[in-house]
Amino acid sequence: MKDAIIVKGTRVHNLQDIDVEIPRNELVVITGLSGSGKSSLAFDTVYAEGQRRYIETFSAYARQFLGALERPDVDKIDGLSPVIAIEQKTTGKSPRSTVGTITEVYDFLRLLYARAADAYSFQTNEKMVQYTDTEIQAAIASSYKDKKIAILAPVVQSRKGHYRELFASIFKQGFTRVRTDGTFVELVPNFKLDRYKNHDIEIVIDRLQVKTSKTDSKRLAESIETAMYHGNDMLMIYDYETENTRFYSRKLMCPSSGISYAAPEPNTFSFNSPKGMCPSCNGLGVVHKVNYKKIIPDTSISIKAGGIAPIGEEKSNWTFKQMNSIAQRYKFSLTAAIKDIPKDGMEVILNGGNERFSVASKSLGITRDYSIDYDGVIPFLEHQYKEAHTSALKRWAKGFMDEIKCPSCAGSRLRKEALFFKVGDKGIADLTEMDIAQLHTWVQGIRSSLSEKQLIIAHEVLIEIEKRLQFLLDVGLEYLSLNRSAKTLSGGEAQRIRLATQIGAQLVGVLYILDEPSIGLHQRDNEKLIESLMQLRDIGNSVIVVEHDKDIMLKADYLIDMGPGAGRHGGKVVAADHPKHMQQMDTDTAAYLTGKKQIEVPEKRRRGNGKKLRLKGCTGNNLKHVDLSIPLGSMIGVTGVSGSGKSTLINETLYPILNQHFFKAVKKPLPYESIKGLEHIDKVIDINQSPIGRTPRSNPVTYTGVFGEIRQLFTKTPEAMIRGYKPGRFSFNVKGGRCETCQGAGVKTIEMNFLPDVYVHCDACYGKRFNRETLEIKYRNKNISDVLEMTINDACRFFEPYPKIYRKLKTIQDVGLGYITLGQQSTTLSGGEAQRIKLATELSKKDTGQTLYILDEPTTGLHFEDIRVLMNVLNRLVDKGNTMIIIEHNMDVIKQMDHIIDIGPEGGAKGGTICCTGTPEEIVKNKSNHTARFLRQELKT
Repeated sequence: MKDAIIVKGTRVHNLQDIDVEIPRNELVVITGLSGSGKSSLAFDTVYAEGQRRYIETFSAYARQFLGALERPDVDKIDGLSPVIAIEQKTTGKSPRSTVGTITEVYDFLRLLYARAADAYSFQTNEKMVQYTDTEIQAAIASSYKDKKIAILAPVVQSRKGHYRELFASIFKQGFTRVRTDGTFVELVPNFKLDRYKNHDIEIVIDRLQVKTSKTDSKRLAESIETAMYHGNDMLMIYDYETENTRFYSRKLMCPSSGISYAAPEPNTFSFNSPKGMCPSCNGLGVVHKVNYKKIIPDTSISIKAGGIAPIGEEKSNWTFKQMNSIAQRYKFSLTAAIKDIPKDGMEVILNGGNERFSVASKSLGITRDYSIDYDGVIPFLEHQYKEAHTSALKRWAKGFMDEIKCPSCAGSRLRKEALFFKVGDKGIADLTEMDIAQLHTWVQGIRSSLSEKQLIIAHEVLIEIEKRLQFLLDVGLEYLSLNRSAKTLSGGEAQRIRLATQIGAQLVGVLYILDEPSIGLHQRDNEKLIESLMQLRDIGNSVIVVEHDKDIMLKADYLIDMGPGAGRHGGKVVAADHPKHMQQMDTDTAAYLTGKKQIEVPEKRRRGNGKKLRLKGCTGNNLKHVDLSIPLGSMIGVTGVSGSGKSTLINETLYPILNQHFFKAVKKPLPYESIKGLEHIDKVIDINQSPIGRTPRSNPVTYTGVFGEIRQLFTKTPEAMIRGYKPGRFSFNVKGGRCETCQGAGVKTIEMNFLPDVYVHCDACYGKRFNRETLEIKYRNKNISDVLEMTINDACRFFEPYPKIYRKLKTIQDVGLGYITLGQQSTTLSGGEAQRIKLATELSKKDTGQTLYILDEPTTGLHFEDIRVLMNVLNRLVDKGNTMIIIEHNMDVIKQMDHIIDIGPEGGAKGGTICCTGTPEEIVKNKSNHTARFLRQELKT
């Protein structure tokens, strides 16, 4: 191959010393079974080497802060361009990061509003005006011709105080009259006002009759300049005839109320700048408010028994002495149920009080004095959340609070002045609430509403905004809004946003590597995604995509199939060619592409057990008063285009309701009216794709709990019993048996500052995690480190005589993860693999046949063959009587459902309704439905 990236002898992870040529300036798809080595080739070899070479271009001074990046285990890589990886884990989790800030669209909107917006008064909604001194003089000469006026400089507006010093200062500067609260007064020594009332004070700069003579014009100009100096760029004109006043200002000013704004700049509209952020929520759009139910979860418990959660059970401390005083004052007992305590007593406990009182003792014939000086539980929690010096205390206080929309800015994140700048009739917050499709339409149509001057200023900015919005539409994200927080985006959405941003950057000669960009994307939007990838290629870039989607594979210029198996049985290039030629080869991927192999449609659909879970009146996010009926005892698919409301309905409404009911969870569900049928299920299990752990210490055997059984087994070996080793000796998290150099991690962490951390093998234990004495203990000729290095497949054979261990390992094997090792670091597992480990953990538990499982896109990262294995496992669970709800876009999964609930018809504001329900055969009868259109083709084949 003439123009190619040539990789020679790569042995990264499970890659078996392979050579591969990847054509440049083409769309290349790398596919294969889960664990076959796709990511090892694309990310851990090609991207890692590109990153290393980039860092080598830095100066020696810069490199000392980064540490040494380890070279991938590869003989040679030629033809490598600068590399950009667009992964699923790249969006920040900062609450300040939004779709608008990531895509830079919001930056251009800020520029548009700073330069071309009209300002309006937040008090009267009148258009703000701004004058030069010459314009002010001309306006006064025109409006007050031949009239007697007073020129006033406002110095105090609606503030309390006696202002004795201010009046003395004004008098010293030669001014003898002021206007206070609408009344003209002569200044005298020690003149002052009522300090407890609000006052308006203006200095009388000049009193004159407006005439057009040269002398009078000069006097007027000088008086205006003096008034502007003392009035902070603002003056007032008082008309003696009508007794009305009017404001004039060099700043943006409301002509009626006199309020003024500083000249707008881009930072005025930034919620990350003190100039623009709402002072109440500091630009986050949300505030934390104490939740009464979290403070007092059960009103039938007494204060003494710990009914008030933040203070706990009775102790000998100052808080409970105060509780005793409050109880004496309001005549209740600390042993009484909280619901029986008088309202005024609970008010003092919650919000505080300060008083002294006496109580007469009838039996002793004396009077005792008590004092209450208590801040209250709620103010205490609020103080701890805001002022605590440790993050642990802040987290503790936050646990008793709910996150609510900021009442000051209504969630817009901006201070009120910024919200009253408008282009057309829209403020910047109105635009960020629109979805991308609506905003694109608005930008296209706004030019007709702009003045000629505004149009000249806004022309280039509007072109940039329009281009960026178009890129977001091209990757199927028309349903997102700019104010959507980045931390709420799915991996697929975040990746497509970065893809749109890179297309917008218009870089040339770059190698882009993407990790399953089709995740979370409905088949309808796949064409848009493929066009975007081709656009990236056509402007002169190389694009490598790790992908399982059939449509993307068939549209690729070149296809590399990894395999033949997974883990140690994979790591080879099975086939590499144009997709048309690939289909004639004898591989699993080719068989599924040609239809020789396929995931079969079930012969009959389950009817369920006749019981239903009914959820009514769901209105969260874009849901439009949705009523949901779930037939229990069956496999239910929740489908619909991206952004239609699937996750809102299932993950954010149904799951939190069930989680609260069964496990007393505190996450609040989105709004709904009622739910019926909870008695028909006994628990809910959410199996999502979040990592099973965030450090190299976490691995499949620690997560599933089987490592405890394995350690127990090692303690029973003769050598361990002689030495008196306990299970802790074989734990890499406990001192004694672990390697202390790396503290049992097996790797050392190199912090890369502004790049992700890099992990290198520990040079003391060589990654074995344990010290020499621990490794001397062997069971069936294997030490504890050897066991952790085994694959699940090997371990199933090794531990077959031990049912407790074998049963758990077998379930991991059954979900298609036989290729991973027992001690594989959780940081190296994909989202799909993490999800299947969670599934295996649940499968290994005894089920009652009345469990509700919720899975969100379980096919992520799965090859056709892996999907077949996974569906067999899920079907076994449902056959036992359990209920399975799967949110999915993959047609191979959807066609196997017993019951489908399709939400739509579109994304965002145009979604949020249930379009159709029923079996796949019933769904395909719907002619206008997007899911039905693609499902019809699957059922035909």
